[in-house]
Amino acid sequence: MLESVAMKAVVLIESLTGNTWKAGEMIATKLQDSGVGITELCRVRQPDHGAIQRADLVIVGTWVDGLFIVGQRPRGESAIGKLPAMVGKKAATFCTFGLNPGKSLDKLERHVASRGPEVVGGLALHRGKLPQHTDEFVERLLSALSPSPSG
Repeated sequence: MLESVAMKAVVLIESLTGNTWKAGEMIATKLQDSGVGITELCRVRQPDHGAIQRADLVIVGTWVDGLFIVGQRPRGESAIGKLPAMVGKKAATFCTFGLNPGKSLDKLERHVASRGPEVVGGLALHRGKLPQHTDEFVERLLSALSPSPSG
């Protein structure tokens, strides 16, 4: 947990059917339960620039577009490229998928990193396992953000 750090996060989502939005809501709730403040939950294509500015952590989630086993990519790449600069912030990514995410998560991480934040991790979330996969995402994220014990 992040007891000593009052971290604030914004969650930016690209959703088509609602699965990715649901995952983003679950992640935001779990982060709040762990002491992370959420400045906003908004669409990648309609970002709240003030919320991004106030946040220490930017979480970007999208869905996997493409054919079932080839050509997968994170949806909303052009909108992610239009996000404001996020130098000095940390970021995490997630993508929702039904069959096979391919290299979508790696592509998403590169797009987000191009806006300047330090990407500290990400996870592909199967749409049929959102509760378990969002738990894992938040657990990994909090671990990546926790200061290493000085020992």
